[in-house]
Amino acid sequence: MEEIDSVFELSLRFGFFLIILVGLTVLEIVRPLRKPQHRKTKRWFANFSVSLTNTIIVSLVFPVIGVTGALFAMDRGWGLFNIINMSPIITIPIYLLLFDLTIYLQHRLFHSVGPLWKLHRMHHSDMDYDLSTGIRFHPLSIIVSSFIKLGLIFLTGPLAIAVLISEILLNGTSMFNHSNWDLPKGIDSNLRRILVTPNMHRIHHSIKTSEANCNFGFNFPWWDKLFGTYKAQPDLGHRGMEVGIHQCRDERAIKYFSLMHEPFREDDRELK
Repeated sequence: MEEIDSVFELSLRFGFFLIILVGLTVLEIVRPLRKPQHRKTKRWFANFSVSLTNTIIVSLVFPVIGVTGALFAMDRGWGLFNIINMSPIITIPIYLLLFDLTIYLQHRLFHSVGPLWKLHRMHHSDMDYDLSTGIRFHPLSIIVSSFIKLGLIFLTGPLAIAVLISEILLNGTSMFNHSNWDLPKGIDSNLRRILVTPNMHRIHHSIKTSEANCNFGFNFPWWDKLFGTYKAQPDLGHRGMEVGIHQCRDERAIKYFSLMHEPFREDDRELK
């Protein structure tokens, strides 16, 4: 269980990514919730180019992060789970919960600290909301996030399979909860008991700061409810609400090089 071949890891992650991408694309076409403001092809070119850039940077520059980091920690006996002999049946679910809590806290940090918000606001500047928004993160924010994840791995010492599951889950739920899928109300209300749904997370992308400071969760909805950042519905409804940030309502939001330059832009964009 501990040994995971790097080729197998990449193949598995890409396989799940492709399956989720195709499935959600079909659902967005068959049952869309919101009418897009920009051509999907133009936005997707920018957003997927950003995602490809992130993949290359993390794979080539930070290869120790992720599964390799878990194997590295295991070889040296680092982390709680490598010190205390516990069954994988216990350690894997615990790590998934701790991982998701860490992502929730990291997300709140990115909204509350000025320099981190400059890295994160590119994600929020998207004026449309679909599955490609879920992979639209600046490379510098991905690097910061990667080191936070690596710190969690060294502290907890999870099995490599637990890290692999957490990364696949995060990537999949990020596309799912950013999708422009008109999820039936009955399914949404029941599903959001255990999973962040598109209708729950879309509120976080509201142009209204009071709504953008809610629903930070990616995988599980419990942290928002526990820490008082949960909002059930947007004030203007999901079709009436406006997404994005006030100071970026032009072509910069859908151009690759403008997105790459986003953290270095000097302006008065407020914290979300």
